[in-house]
Amino acid sequence: MMRKKSQSLLGMAFFGPALVLLTVFLFLPMILTLIFSFTDFFALNPSLTHFVGFENFLQIFKDEEFRQAFINTVCFVLIIVPLQGLGSLGLALLINKVTHCKKYFKVAFFLPVVMSLAVVSTLWIQIYSPEGILNSILDNFGISAQPFINSASQALPSIAIMSAWQGVGYQMIIFLGGLQAINPALYEAADMDHATSWQKFKDITLPELKPLCIFVFITITIGAFRMLVQPMVMTGGGPSHSTYTMVYDIYETGTVNWEIGLASTMAIIFAVFVMILTVIQTIATRDKEEKHVNKKAKKK
Repeated sequence: MMRKKSQSLLGMAFFGPALVLLTVFLFLPMILTLIFSFTDFFALNPSLTHFVGFENFLQIFKDEEFRQAFINTVCFVLIIVPLQGLGSLGLALLINKVTHCKKYFKVAFFLPVVMSLAVVSTLWIQIYSPEGILNSILDNFGISAQPFINSASQALPSIAIMSAWQGVGYQMIIFLGGLQAINPALYEAADMDHATSWQKFKDITLPELKPLCIFVFITITIGAFRMLVQPMVMTGGGPSHSTYTMVYDIYETGTVNWEIGLASTMAIIFAVFVMILTVIQTIATRDKEEKHVNKKAKKK
């Protein structure tokens, strides 16, 4: 009895500090955000706070800047998801075929993932500058210098390309693990049937990677909706609010304008949206995995 009690106390001693930190930095802010979303809390004058109900929610959906930020974020997602998803799959397929220096290529493509986004963004400001390396390459092909992040029409795609370059290595490692887990006997059987490389990719590789494809698609989408550092460092949300995103709008409303109530409402809407995407990921992945497992069980 005493031993069980001492083990329980020891467990609480290890778990207690983590629970305190989670409460202070996660659970409590979540509760306060929910409460503040129904008030007009202004950080510079908190004594005049009033309960406003759903007025903040109605105000946000009427706010032109928030709508622009939402459209920009969706456009960014539509660019980066296929770019980063297909890019990571292509890199994984190439590295999987490499017989020499495979570890070098893994490290080389994964290195930008562990670098700070602020550092990567600063680096790409120089690459995108009028005298930068990218415009120098274009000049060698007879193409005039492009404004890139200084243009309202090119800024968002330019940031999306940079973000895809920075994050593609993470999904590449995931796909590479999936490729190496595929049974080689499937490819050997396909070779005996004289299947082409495209047929093997379409009939073996893609079906085997379907659960991973769904997972990668959803994680890239959620990550893209959280974009903040890149436009903050590279463009400041411009030109003409062309790179102003939802998270950037939440940040500026809460920390620049000090409208905590309004920023909390934006955060709640954003969190609900992310939760919906997470539920879609869970349902879609579970269904695909169950079908995949059942199909394998039938074959056996």
